[in-house]
Amino acid sequence: MQVYMARQPIFDRRKRVVAYELLFRSGVQNYFDADDGEHATSRVISDSFLVFDSQATTRGKRAFVNFTRDFLLGPYARLLPKQWLAIEILETVEPDAEVVAACQTLCQAGYFLVLDDFVYHPRFDPLLKLARVVKLDILATPMPELALQVQRLSPFGVRLLAEKVETQEDFERTLAMGFTYFQGYFFSKPVVVSGRDVPGFKLTYLRMLQEINKPDLDFPRVEKIISQDVSLSYKLLRYINSVGFGLLGEVKSIRQALTLLGEDNVQKWASLVALTHLGQDKPDELLVSSIVRAKFGESLAPLVGLPERASHLFLMGLFSHIDALLDQPLEEILGQMPIDRDVKAALAGKPGRLGQIYRLIAAYERGDWDQSAQILASLGLAEEALPDLYLKALQWSRQLESA
Repeated sequence: MQVYMARQPIFDRRKRVVAYELLFRSGVQNYFDADDGEHATSRVISDSFLVFDSQATTRGKRAFVNFTRDFLLGPYARLLPKQWLAIEILETVEPDAEVVAACQTLCQAGYFLVLDDFVYHPRFDPLLKLARVVKLDILATPMPELALQVQRLSPFGVRLLAEKVETQEDFERTLAMGFTYFQGYFFSKPVVVSGRDVPGFKLTYLRMLQEINKPDLDFPRVEKIISQDVSLSYKLLRYINSVGFGLLGEVKSIRQALTLLGEDNVQKWASLVALTHLGQDKPDELLVSSIVRAKFGESLAPLVGLPERASHLFLMGLFSHIDALLDQPLEEILGQMPIDRDVKAALAGKPGRLGQIYRLIAAYERGDWDQSAQILASLGLAEEALPDLYLKALQWSRQLESA
């Protein structure tokens, strides 16, 4: 059975990723909604955790997974490690005696319970006494009602998770209301300040990005930029002398390192290092998402008939959050970057083949299976090819992070 998986980050009050919600789909037409019966969907979940590398999919952090009534009453949770799993009880599950008893057993065994899309009613009190986290959908709940929900939940001592936090304003408002965790894509939206300059310590990295993306890469100019920064010089020499390259002798000069790497690898390495430094004061998920998108895009290149544009698709994914990293309008940043015209157009949301691929990557990342299927059909791409490519992109990002 082919299994599709996407993930959404969950942040704490300091915008650090503490968990991921994993979203599953069992095939091209079978969404994770038990349409084919509980047995089929339970197999999707159990198989998923045997197939996927948990360290790659969640970077070693806790995984939030939706559980229906039958999943709660069955043996499925016990197949999964309790130190890693957060059992997310769907809002459709009624808190009858069987459900409460099953949840008590899971809690006694050390499992972490979460109530999803919660709206308070006294009948849920037995579950609130067991749950560690309660998720509230802030888009579906008017602000006065949200404040009332927070007040009603206060006596139970549960931690609150604000779901569908889409803007910095949403984050700040729910933070002030006492929420502990936050889920949504507010982290990827820039907080633009008019006339804001790029901080001085970031200018070196921005200049390097500009230089390596020129049509004709000028190695002496790149060498000069790197040589003027001790950190960059150290990172490049350490990288080229790592075991992975298997060189017979030690590389001691910047020029030799650049020559051995070659144009494509210099472009990738320099881009990754530059974005890492540009994002030092930002949520780490911005860089993680950029890296996953870059590798995913590169992997898609041969499947969409663009093998010669693999490096362009890599850079497209890598630069997809650069406006949020710099807190500047995307148009201004793209105007300064001499990257390929098609890549700029795709990042700016304009139509085109690269734009389709970019929208596919973003849709798949957030688990928007409907949009993914539509774009795949327009690209003439088989949907079954994506899960393995996405998993490998996650694994690659994890390896890069460890290195």
